[in-house]
Amino acid sequence: MRILFVVPYPPGKAPSQRFRFEQYLDFLPEAGHTYHLAPFLSDATWAILYKPGHTVAKVLGILLGFLRRAMLLFTVPGYEYVFIHREAGPIGPPLFEWIVAKVLRKRIIYDFDDAIWMKDPAGEQTFISRLKWQQKVGQICRWAYKVSCGNAYLCAYARQFNPHCIINPTTLDTEHLHNRIRNQQQVARPIIGWTGTHTTLRHLDLVWPVLSRLEQEGYDFEFRVISNQPPTHTDLRSLTYVPWQKATEIADLGEFHVGLMPLVDDPWARGKCAFKALQYMSLGMPALVSPVGMNTEVVQDNYNGFVCDDQEQWYAALRQLLADQNLRASQGAAARRTIVERYSVASNKENFLALFS
Repeated sequence: MRILFVVPYPPGKAPSQRFRFEQYLDFLPEAGHTYHLAPFLSDATWAILYKPGHTVAKVLGILLGFLRRAMLLFTVPGYEYVFIHREAGPIGPPLFEWIVAKVLRKRIIYDFDDAIWMKDPAGEQTFISRLKWQQKVGQICRWAYKVSCGNAYLCAYARQFNPHCIINPTTLDTEHLHNRIRNQQQVARPIIGWTGTHTTLRHLDLVWPVLSRLEQEGYDFEFRVISNQPPTHTDLRSLTYVPWQKATEIADLGEFHVGLMPLVDDPWARGKCAFKALQYMSLGMPALVSPVGMNTEVVQDNYNGFVCDDQEQWYAALRQLLADQNLRASQGAAARRTIVERYSVASNKENFLALFS
């Protein structure tokens, strides 16, 4: 089969692309398929997209993206499948998708890993964001041959429009990338860690008081945040900030002994695919998570981490793990097994390839 991947971002840049389908691309030729990636944004536009200023260059980059989409329609007849990740264009109605499905009669595999039919409550209100067309998600689901969703919550939404929905979880390459196992033994000062973007920093409000309480009680630890922006409004003495870098992403995460994924329980967060927890667990550390969305599918309480519903549960779980390196080691080993068996590229390979059948 010849497969066209219609994607928002340049290859190798965005986590949603890297961990949802780019890891599987080498398997396609082995299965007899050929493919082509068609990003909306150029490398130059991606490099400035989230930086202040550059307004003219950003607008020009968006316009050129739509021009590339228009030209791409002339090549679509040469493909059997069109895999669309999130959307063909960042703003406006789904004209490209409608032409592909209704005029060119191509089989669309529609893939998403967030509740993109609604607005992110922490999203920035930019000119571009005001032009988004959230209602197109349901329309594209209806036109799709199959819908590939990151979890059951997203699948339940898609099934309103299309019965052919497959849970295709976000996965990690535990053989070649997420393959560094954290040694939990003989640790002088444990590192509690969190990683995410500036739009998800709001979830840390659930744990700041807990971390402050542990500090006041004399527990010796470092709380390390890896993000594109440092957190504000906290006087936590143990806090350190590490800027996120793709080149050192795995090594930086591998410094943690315990990973946190607090989530405010709202409709947007329920669509999350537990990606932070998956990353922590793949590196041999317990994950502490809120009971929101997919988190409780991935983390089994007191086996490969803890599920924490309130501040007392966060406090009790962290206190146990800070005091007991053997518990961290046993839960970390169980966490690693969970990812290898259920959320690795190897375990999900056939599920992904079955999308194109």
